[in-house]
Amino acid sequence: MCLAVPGKIMSLSEENTMMRTGKVNFGGIVKEVNLAFVPDAKIGEYVIVHVGFAISKVDEKEAFQVFEYLRKMDELKELNS
Repeated sequence: MCLAVPGKIMSLSEENTMMRTGKVNFGGIVKEVNLAFVPDAKIGEYVIVHVGFAISKVDEKEAFQVFEYLRKMDELKELNS
């Protein structure tokens, strides 16, 4: 199953707009994510990530709510792959 999961931007690497990436924290699991689709996203903000691409920004409250749903469904293990 492919999920779109919220994560918190921890760092940015701004080589250029199309290659903009950053380290995103998904509840303790940190992955490199392409941030080209959310050019205004900043460190400390939350984004929704699908197959390695941040597709939109999301507020902190909604991000925590989604994480709680994923925990209850035991779907967070997919982040480790």
